[in-house]
Parts: sequence; C-alpha cells; structure tokens
Amino acid sequence: QVQLVESGGGLVQAGGSLRLSCASSGGTFSGYIMAWFRQAPEKEREFVAAIGRKGIGTNYADSLKGRFTISRDNAKNTVYLQMNSLKPEDTAVYYCAADRSGLGLRTRVVLYDYWGQGTQVTVSS
Repeated sequence: QVQLVESGGGLVQAGGSLRLSCASSGGTFSGYIMAWFRQAPEKEREFVAAIGRKGIGTNYADSLKGRFTISRDNAKNTVYLQMNSLKPEDTAVYYCAADRSGLGLRTRVVLYDYWGQGTQVTVSS
C-alpha cells in the first residue's frame, strides 16, 4: 500500500516562501505521476501542480504559474512544492497525490489513486 506523508507547512507572512515535501513509501514512486492539490476552508479541493514520472514534464494551475514550482527526487521517493511570494489566499491544507495510470499530468481530484493526510499552510497578511 502506498503511503504519502507531507511536511513543511506552517505559518508564514505574505511575501514569504515555504517548501513542502511529500515522502512516499510502499510503492514504486518513479512509476507514479505526482501532484499537489490544496483545499481552503469551505472550498473544494483544487489542483496546484503535477509532475511527470521522470520529472521532465510539469503542469500548473494557471493562477499559480511563476510562484510555485513542483519537483521530485526519485532517489529519495519525494516530491516537493516550492512556494514563493505567498499570499493570504494561498492559505489551505496542501495534499500530495499519486496517479499510477501514467495517462498524463491530470488535474482532477478523482483521477488520483493515493493521497497524503495534508499539511496546513497559513499565510498572514
């Protein structure tokens, strides 16, 4: 069974940066497309970014391009999300997810097979 564990969340002032990590165990990490999603209070979970199995292809939510960067280290079974120039509206629980289908850098929640428990990111104004 694949397990995903996020870390790196916390409280940061607007304009600051955070780097989230998601460690994977129990599966073949390099075989999965990995992604980050987020969910703000009383809102639906939304796509943030996805990265291909070899880390070459990436896909971002249009509103986050230029501020967020997804990367992965297959040797460490870990995917990262570097978040810069953070805004209060980035406040949410951030989840990593794994897609075993290999069918592309997809953005829909229901298409991902495995999920972490989430890490809280709070951006103060």
